[in-house]
Formats: sequence, structure tokens, C-alpha cells
Amino acid sequence: MKSILITICARGGSKGIPGKNIRDLNGKSLIGYTIETANAFKAGKDNVDIILSTDSEEIRYSAASFGLETEYHRPEHLASDTAGKIDVMADALHFAERKNGIRYEYLLDMDVTSPLRTVADMESALAQLAGRPEAFNIFSVSPASRNPYFNMVEEQPDGTVDLAKRPDQPFLTRQSAPNVYDMNASFYIFRRRFFDAGQKSSVTNCSLAYIMDHLCFDLDHPIDFEIMEFLLRKNKLDFKL
Repeated sequence: MKSILITICARGGSKGIPGKNIRDLNGKSLIGYTIETANAFKAGKDNVDIILSTDSEEIRYSAASFGLETEYHRPEHLASDTAGKIDVMADALHFAERKNGIRYEYLLDMDVTSPLRTVADMESALAQLAGRPEAFNIFSVSPASRNPYFNMVEEQPDGTVDLAKRPDQPFLTRQSAPNVYDMNASFYIFRRRFFDAGQKSSVTNCSLAYIMDHLCFDLDHPIDFEIMEFLLRKNKLDFKL
């Protein structure tokens, strides 16, 4: 099996939901869900390493309580609101490669704020990417409830609105429109050459999507925590976390 670095990136400053990465979610620190799934993915594999990227001592302490400790400290210039996620991952990747004396073939990034994923999801996505050697990367998505070809509009310069994507011939039903997906931010898997090519966006002309067949969403607003906690507490998930 190919060598894999798992990155768990958790910045200390969050304006939308302060302290969200270590906020309690149904009796467990949010970051704990991701660390536990990362450890489950790593179990029995000799070629997988995990690295935490954070600028926060509180997050480092919380991660250590779940068994994830790291010598790596995210640089200050990569801990701002304007720092791009690709640059954050690349810096952690280069650190891990220097430290471990290895060139990883894949980087698997697991987003702390979108924990509704399984080991089977990630292993299936990795197999899908491995089977498409021309692809740079693959990321998790969910079927979208709205479609820009059919029932999403965007504002025009004159203040009117039109379909977000206007085809030559309009689609008269949602079912006839092209399939579109929501990026649910749960995980991304990159080939090493993605970073060699200097890519700055996870969506490229050589990207694949892994379509999740179960519920998955990320925590952007305080109400999202309440919704996810209700689902966990009442065992309402449509899969086993």
C-alpha cells in the first residue's frame, strides 16, 4: 500500500464559532471524533502517519488527550484568516517528510468541523483515486439539494437575476439537469504531485468526487452544533460513526 500522511488542521482562531475545534459535542471534544477515525484508518497499516497542524496550545492539549501529539507548530503566517488551506497542508507535509525521512505518495486531509465520515468512506475514496492515475485528488461530496442549472439564480450587473448556469437549452426538470454536488468538507485525498504542481485550489481539472451515501455536513454556524448533537445523542445518523 502507498505511504500516506493524514493531516488534521485546526486553527485556534474562529470568528464564526469561537473555540469550535475543541468544543464539546455530545460529551466529546469535536477534534476527538476526527482523531479517533484517523487512528482507526491507520490501525494495522505501517505506512500511515498522522500530523496535527495548529497554532493553539489548547488544541494541542485536547489532541494529546486523544493520543495525538506532534512536534509541529503551524507558522504564524499560516494561522491567519487569509491563509489558504493548501499552503497549510503543504507546510505540514514538508515538515513530516523531513522529520520522517520519507516522501509520502498521498496526503489525506480530515477536516475537524465535518466529522461524519467513516474509515470505509476514506478507503473507498483512496481506491477510487488509485484507479485513476491521471487524477490529482479526490474529495467527499453530498448530493446537492439545489441545482444551478435549474433552481439557483445569480444576480446580474443590472440587478436582475438569471440561472446561475444558463445552458443553451433550458432543463425543464431537475432530474434532467446535470448532477451537481455539495462539497461537504469531510476529507480530501491528494497525490503528492498535486503539491509539486503548485496547485492552490482543491478543485482542479483533474479532480474526482467521492459521493457519500449517508448524511454529512460541516459545522459552520452555532445551530449546526445543536443539530449534530441531537443526531448523535438520539442515534439518528443513517450510518455507524
